[in-house]
Order: sequence, then structure tokens, then C-alpha cells
Amino acid sequence: MSRVFPDAVDVAIVGSGPTGAAYARILSETAPHAVVALFEAGPVLTDPPGLHVKNIADPVARLAAQRRSEGVNPHTQDASGSYPNPDRRVVRAGTHLLPDGYRQPGEDGLPALAMSTNVGGMGAHWTAACPRPGDAERISFLPDLDALLDDAERILGVDRHPFDDAPFADEVRTRLSAEFDPGRKEERRIRPMPLAVRRRADGALAWSGADVVFGDVTRNNPNFQLFADAQVRRVLVEDGHAVGVLVRDRTDGAEHGVRARHVVVAADALRTPQVLYASGVRPPALGRYLNDQPQTIFAVRLRDVDAARASRPDGGAIAEESGVSWVPYTDDEPFHGQVMQLDASPIPLVGEDEPAPGTIVGLGWFCGKDLQASDRIEFDDTETDDYGMPKPRIHYTLTPRDQETLVRARESVLRAARALGDFIGDEPMTLSPGASLHYQGTTRMGPADDGTSVCGPNSEVWGVSGLYVAGNNVIPTPIACNPTLTSVALAIGGARDIAARLNAGTAATTGRR
Repeated sequence: MSRVFPDAVDVAIVGSGPTGAAYARILSETAPHAVVALFEAGPVLTDPPGLHVKNIADPVARLAAQRRSEGVNPHTQDASGSYPNPDRRVVRAGTHLLPDGYRQPGEDGLPALAMSTNVGGMGAHWTAACPRPGDAERISFLPDLDALLDDAERILGVDRHPFDDAPFADEVRTRLSAEFDPGRKEERRIRPMPLAVRRRADGALAWSGADVVFGDVTRNNPNFQLFADAQVRRVLVEDGHAVGVLVRDRTDGAEHGVRARHVVVAADALRTPQVLYASGVRPPALGRYLNDQPQTIFAVRLRDVDAARASRPDGGAIAEESGVSWVPYTDDEPFHGQVMQLDASPIPLVGEDEPAPGTIVGLGWFCGKDLQASDRIEFDDTETDDYGMPKPRIHYTLTPRDQETLVRARESVLRAARALGDFIGDEPMTLSPGASLHYQGTTRMGPADDGTSVCGPNSEVWGVSGLYVAGNNVIPTPIACNPTLTSVALAIGGARDIAARLNAGTAATTGRR
């Protein structure tokens, strides 16, 4: 942590969520001589920086941390939960909604589009689910995707079997397997959800945040600095090459130019294209192919289980009750399902009396989007948002194919619910567009500079050498599973590319490779 801004660095990283942290981690491991500065517009919430807020034992301190990540108009007031009537906009603790411009006339829009502004980004609030993409979710032009996913699991601290000892986990998966496994390929059958969680010294499970991604190697790197409350307003570009960033110190309003040989923008799916747009970097696909993952949810009370077998720990630890099970995406069933014990669900159960531990599980199904260039973020050249950046407007429409997929997903949720127990509520609820928080595609990756992508397979922006983008927004496929593992894998590939250039002792050339 520092308040003395450098004049020049080797790498400037914009955004401290899991992918920005991944760049810092890989560079610290593979190019430790490189001088790296990471700039985050939001405040530090925890010590160490980037800790998942669910790991904060004191509920008052946890709420304070959530409130500080809710931007300039925080909304969290108490612990009553943050999922309102479905006719209203979804708002969750630790996030802030786009105040306006989220829907245009005649379109569905993204009324629940939300962000977090804090060190650690959404990694301070996420559910830590890290499934691997399959079938059409996979990026076909990346031959080393599986190796990158392996390394992403390493730095996220992913456990593929985190709840093997949970009293109801086997029973939940047995019931789901009987319903869904027939006819599926082995790798697409029901299994435990891989989670970015770790064992604490007392044996309890805790959530991974960006602090885990940074790791000791980054925190102990004398050539790495993290600057909080430091908003990058634009990337400095000269002769087709990124040469630095313009940073606004949000503690005093002063602006600082920081030269850099390489710049990585990892500011989320809304603000990464916003920074590029403000910088005059505007490839045709910038902000387009926006993917939200239409989502439907339900809840059941498990039948025929002994509730006395489960218990709930204190101190913010994860309860090991029914675990988290995964119904993988397939091309035949283009949605991803997860069956979650309550503390793993991002949406509180409303209107239910305190249940016996482990007996209530939530079901969340995410659909693969029918990708279209018209689903996009449009930026205004004259109006600005709360942070003084070009104001965004969302254009987003569910296609007939999307509506059909949602109907099928609801049917699939009901199949799972019938297999597991007794319904809580009458039928599944389709959440407002934007509620998934899994926004993708707005700086998508592609194999060639053909106008349908923003960056190449190494995450470098077409036409601007030395400028890289990171985040879920880089994912180009209609991915329905939780995207963080994939986006961190892509970040690792980009970081290795930068490290190779730095280790070769030369700056990135001004032309394309």
C-alpha cells in the first residue's frame, strides 16, 4: 500500500478483482524484477487487502465492509437481507446498481446490473464457485485452455471436493444423478461444485478472495505496489502503443500520469470498456456481445434426512451441511445448475422461518445467452457517471431462443426440486436481467482481428500493443457456468505473455505479432 504515485512502472494494472490480482500474482512469480503498480478506484476493506467479507466474523464489521464497497451511494443498512420483491430491482449487499440507463425503450435491459468498488472487487463477495466450461462454453481457439484452468485453480485455491464430509452432500448428489446423469458424457455428469475455499487452522472452511490470488509472493514482492482509492481515468496511448495511465487520487482529487511499458485493464465488464472508450481506444466490438446469463431460482426442503446430523459454526465459517452440487452445462441442455446450501447462495431465502440446519437448499440455473452484437454498452461523449467517466447506457434484449432456453431451464429446476424434496414456494422465479452478476463479452477475445473481438488470444487489444484487458468481459463464448475460473485462466495467459516480453528485455513492439 502506498500514496506516493510512481512516475514510471513496467506494468500498470487497473482493477484489483480476481483477474487483476492474477496478473499481479503471475508477474510476481515469473518476472519478479518487473515494477508493477495496481490501481483500484475503491477503498481497502480488510487486512490483508482483498479478503472475502464473509470471512469477517463480526457481523457489524462485515456489514461495514459491504457498505464501503457500494460506491458513492451505499445502500446497506442492516442484516435483513437484500433481495426485494421480484418486481423491483435486485440489489445485494456489497454491490451498487447502475443508477439509470440500464434499459432502453422496447428492450429488456439489465435492471439488476451491479458492481462492487473496493480492493478485491467482486472477489470480496462472490460465491467462490469454480466450475470448468464444457461443450460450447469452451474457447476452441485456445489449445492450452486446460493447462490455464489448472493454474487458475492453483492461484484461486480451488478445492474440487470441499464438502465431502457434509452430512447430506452424498444424498443430494445421488438424487440429482439419478435424475440427470443418464445419457450424459462422464465429464458432464453430476459432481461436487469446485469451490475456491480453504481450511482454516481450526478446521473450518473459509472463502477465497483476491487476497488468496495475490498470495504471499505478491504481498512480499518489493517491486509491487497497490494503490487504493486511485481511479484510472484513461490509458495513455501514443503511436498505437499503450504508454501509461492517468490516475485520479480519490483522496485529494489530484491527477497523476504514470508511464508504463504494459497496461492491463481489469475493471469489470462495464468499466473496462468504459476506460478504453475514454482513452479513445474504440474497436468495433467494444462493449458488444454483452452476456448476462438469464437466471431462474427455486428452493426445497430436503425430504427424508436427519436434520440432527448438521450444525452451524460461528465466526463466519462455512457450514458443512448439504454442500454445493453441480449440474453441468451441455449442448443438449444449455444451462448450468447449482444446488447450494444456504450460506453458499448469493440470494437470501425470504419468508422462511429458521430452518433445521442443512435441510433447505437453493437451486440456481444459469442459461447460455444467444449472443448478439446488438446487446451492448453504449457510452456517452457528453454526460458522465458518478465517477466522472463516460456515462453508460445498456442495450439488451432476450431473443426467442433465450426465452425458450429459460422455459427449459425452469423445467430442469423443477426436475431437480422434485428429486430432492418439498417445494418452498409454488414455482421457480426468473430473476431480473442482470441478477447473475456474471457479465461477459464486452471486451471479448477472438482468434483474428475481424471486428467481432476486442483482443487476441493473449488478451492484448487489437491495434494497441502493450494494452491488455482482463475479466469475465474477455470470455467470447455463451458460457453459462460461473465465469471466474475461466476469466482468471485467461488472465494467466495474458500475464505470461507480458512476463515473456519483460524477461526478454524488450518492450512490446508497436506492431502486431
